Parts: sequence; structure tokens; C-alpha cells
Amino acid sequence: MAKKGGKNGRKSHRQDPVVRAAFARVLAELRQDCKLKLHEVASASGYTEKYIGKLGRRIHTPTLTAVIFISEALKADPREVVERTLKLMPKFRHLERKDPEAADM
Repeated sequence: MAKKGGKNGRKSHRQDPVVRAAFARVLAELRQDCKLKLHEVASASGYTEKYIGKLGRRIHTPTLTAVIFISEALKADPREVVERTLKLMPKFRHLERKDPEAADM
């Protein structure tokens, strides 16, 4: 059975772990490039430090809104962040769930 999503109870996509891992890598690289601490990214993006930390630890899948505002906080073009995330996804394909009841099936 597919894992149900957060409060709304929707099933998550089988590639959510892949997206989370790729985005977490991009987030870490951008933070390192900008020499920003977690709380600085949180403050500049309007998100909590807890949420940014969960993105970095692959616990949450970022929304498009989060990608846009976190990218801007990291002085990166959101399109570049999405592109870098997409390019890294094949590296994390092994994390894809094989659940036949996943939301994309």
C-alpha cells in the first residue's frame, strides 16, 4: 500500500524519495556555495528552520512555492535549481518505491 501523504491523506508519488534526495543535494550544495547557515536560509526564504532542515534530511518533498523562495534565498534562479534537481534524479533512482498503489500508477 502506498504511504499516505501528510494531513490530507493523499497517497504520495513513488518517486517522492528520488525528488527529495536530489533536491536535498542541490540545497546542500547551494548552501555551501553561499556559506549560509540553516537559520539564515530559513529567515531569507520565509520558511522555518525546522522545515528547511527536513528538506535537507529528505523528510519532506518541497512544494513549487518552497523551491522558488528557497532558491531566491540562496541567490539562485529557481529554474536552475529545478534543472539541477532533475539532472541528479537518475543518481537516486534506487530510492524509488515499487508500490503498485502509488499515486502515479
